[in-house]
Amino acid sequence: MTYTVMLQVSKSDDTFLYRQVIDLISENIDSGTLRPGDRLPSLRKMSRTVGVSIPTVRQAYVELERQRRVESRPQSGFYVRYRGGNAIVRPTPSYAGNPISLNCRTLMERVYNGINDPALVPLGIANPTMAKPAAKALHRAMKRVMARAEERSIGYSATLGEPALRRQIAYHYLDTTGVQVDPEHIGITNGGQEALLLALKGVASEGDVIAVETPTYHGLLELIDSLGMLAIEVETCPEEGVVIAELERTLQTHDVKACMFSTTLSNPLGVTMPEKDRRRLVEVLERYDTVLIEDDVYGDLRFDGVRPVPAQFLGGGARIITCGSFSKTAAPGYRIGWVVTDRYIDKIEQLKRSFSCSSGLLQQLTLAEFLATGDYSRHLKALRPVLKQNAERMAALVSEHFPADTRTSKPVGGAVSWLEMPGGVNAEALFDEAIEAGISITPGHIFSPCSCYTNFLRLSYGHPWTERTEEAMRWRPFSAATRARVCRSPRNTH
Repeated sequence: MTYTVMLQVSKSDDTFLYRQVIDLISENIDSGTLRPGDRLPSLRKMSRTVGVSIPTVRQAYVELERQRRVESRPQSGFYVRYRGGNAIVRPTPSYAGNPISLNCRTLMERVYNGINDPALVPLGIANPTMAKPAAKALHRAMKRVMARAEERSIGYSATLGEPALRRQIAYHYLDTTGVQVDPEHIGITNGGQEALLLALKGVASEGDVIAVETPTYHGLLELIDSLGMLAIEVETCPEEGVVIAELERTLQTHDVKACMFSTTLSNPLGVTMPEKDRRRLVEVLERYDTVLIEDDVYGDLRFDGVRPVPAQFLGGGARIITCGSFSKTAAPGYRIGWVVTDRYIDKIEQLKRSFSCSSGLLQQLTLAEFLATGDYSRHLKALRPVLKQNAERMAALVSEHFPADTRTSKPVGGAVSWLEMPGGVNAEALFDEAIEAGISITPGHIFSPCSCYTNFLRLSYGHPWTERTEEAMRWRPFSAATRARVCRSPRNTH
C-alpha cells in the first residue's frame, strides 16, 4: 500500500525542513502506522502534502535510506524497510547420516487436514497466487477459449498435453531466461506433484536411494516413501542451497539413484542456489552419473523478478528432469504442471498414459491463452511485490512477537518463511494448539525424513494480508511469555 501523510511541517521551526520530514516519517514507522513494505508517497506527492520542495523531500528520503529505515526500488519508489533483529537460521546438516524411510506420516496427514481447513488463518499452506489472485483474467481467458473451441474444449487432451500450452511454456522459458526449449520435450501433468511422481518413477525403483535437501518440501518425502524408496539428506546452506562438497561426499558414500533439489527457489528456505553452484552441481552429477529431478515450481516468484535459469539449461551432459507448475503462480485449482526433459520424455509419456491418460484440456487451453495474451507475465509482475511486502510484514511481526532467540530464513522469493524457535519448543504441540486457536501452521518435523526439526516452523505469507493475519502472528503462545506452554516432551533438536 502507499502511505498518505496527513501532517504538515512547520516552516517557522528552527529544525531544517528535511529533518522535519525525516522525523515525521520516522514517528509513523515507530508507531506502526507505517509498516514494513509500505510504499512512501512519491517525491511530488509528499512535496504537495507537507508543503516543502521536491529537493527537500528527496534529501529526507536519501537520509532515511542511509539510516536503513527505507529502501529505494528502481522505477518503483521508496519503501519502509524491515529492521528485524532475528538472526538467520543456522546451516542444517543431515542428522540421519544414512538413507531412511519417512517416520512422520501420521503427523503429515494431520497437518494436511489442518492446513486445508478454510476456517483457519492460513499460515500453514503455501498458496502464493492467492495473495493477489488472477481469477478475473483467467475467467476472461476461459470464456474466449470456450467461445472458440466449443465442443473440443471439453474433450480429452493428448497424453503429453495440448501443443499450444507446451509452446507457450517454451516461449516463457525463452522470454524469462533466454533458454530455448523444444516444446516436444515438454509434457503436461496434473499439477507439480504428478510431474515429480512421473519423473521419479521414470528414473528410480523401489529400494533406491534419493538425495534431498534438508529441510526439504514435505511432499517430496511423502512421494519418495510412497514409492518404497529411501531418502538421504544433504547439508543445505540457508542462504545458498545445497552444499556441493557435502553432496559429493554423499555420492561417494552411498549409491544415490537420483537427487530431488530446488535450485531456482526452494521450499521452505526460499533460497536460490547461485548460478556458479548450479553449474558445479551439474558437473558433479555428470561425473557421478546421477539424475537430478529439479523442483522448479517457485522459479517465477523471486521478489526481484530475475528468473533463475534451471540447472538443466546450464550445459553439461547431466541427466536432469525439470518439473514446473502453475499451481503456485496462477491457478492452484487447475492442477496443471509440466516436465521438461529430452532423454526421458518417452518414458514419462508411457507413465502418464498408464497413470492418468491426460490432463484437463479446458484448463490447458485457458492457460495457453493466459500466457499468449501476456496476462500471465502481468500477473507475476503484480504478484511479486505483494509477496515481498507480505514477507517483510511477517518478518517484522516475528521480530516483535516471537522469542528474542528465534532465528529465521531470509527468503528471496516464494511464499514461506522458515523459523528456528528456541530449543525447548515442541513444534508439534504448538501445531495442535494453533489449530484449536483457529490458526494453521506447519511444524518442522515433516520437512525431514528423520523428523529432526522439532523446534522449527514454516509460516506462509502467500495469502491476502488481513487483520486476522496480524492477530494470528500476535497469538500469545508464539511469544516468550508463554513459551512454557509448548515445551512438552522435546525431542531431538538442533
